[in-house]
Amino acid sequence: MYKLFIKKLKNNLYCLTALALLVPVASAEKFNVEQEIKISSSRQAADLKNKIFSYIDNVIISQGTLTIHAELVQVITQENSDSKIYIAKGSPATFEQTLQDGSPINLQANEIRYEPSMNTVVISGNALLSQEGSKVSGSKITYNFATEYVNAESLENAKVETVLQPKNKTELPIKSKDKQE
Repeated sequence: MYKLFIKKLKNNLYCLTALALLVPVASAEKFNVEQEIKISSSRQAADLKNKIFSYIDNVIISQGTLTIHAELVQVITQENSDSKIYIAKGSPATFEQTLQDGSPINLQANEIRYEPSMNTVVISGNALLSQEGSKVSGSKITYNFATEYVNAESLENAKVETVLQPKNKTELPIKSKDKQE
């Protein structure tokens, strides 16, 4: 059991090290939770007693620079508060957010759980986070917009995979040889 713990700890440390290279450029735009949320879909249904609203087929949710695309979204209002949880499902469902520097961060997975009041998004099932060509994939990825903390996990016999793209280097001008006559 001790060896399993150490192995998991090492895997998490490798993952966090790789993600540390990706996260500094992934600072999300200060998300304004006071902006209106727009939801469009082909169909809608509601369980008013339990405060669960379902949006079905061709669902698009937008709020400021955030956009979610999914086949099904359930919006659950937390008891004793106005906080909402958005659970989006698709093959895949996608989540896009424009960062402070103007670059987009893209998340996709079979399920996206977005909690604006907690500043978190959790993607699971073929989870993929990508930004500026760099990618992190695993079975589950958690991203906190306020703390800029990313945690990626994999199933027991799988690995988290990270692909980092080098920053574009400014090309140096090509020196031409002077012809001597």
